[in-house]
Amino acid sequence: MNETAKKRAVAHRNEVRISPRKVQIVLDLIRGKDAELAKGILKNTTKSAAEPILKILNEAIANAENNFQMDKEKLFVAECYATPGTTLKRIQPRAQGRAFRIYKRASHITIAVEEKGGN
Repeated sequence: MNETAKKRAVAHRNEVRISPRKVQIVLDLIRGKDAELAKGILKNTTKSAAEPILKILNEAIANAENNFQMDKEKLFVAECYATPGTTLKRIQPRAQGRAFRIYKRASHITIAVEEKGGN
């Protein structure tokens, strides 16, 4: 492995039952921020996506400490994104015998943390 290559700790969570569009709003708040600042933002955000994202961020920080021996104080959110998971298709009864589709969407959420480069 190249000495200049950065170590990156990643945490994934698949099939989180919230729309990727809603998750992306919260991920935009923490992208590029220090890990501790990102945790504070998520704890004080009223969006429903903040709770599962906080769990994934804590998991990524734990992976960085335990698997890569990174310093917790130097970590920042290097990458975070949500992709669509499986969609459950349900039916909503409507007037005159019709049925409308309801799409219950899920997300695959990924958060990666890195150490800051100040050697």
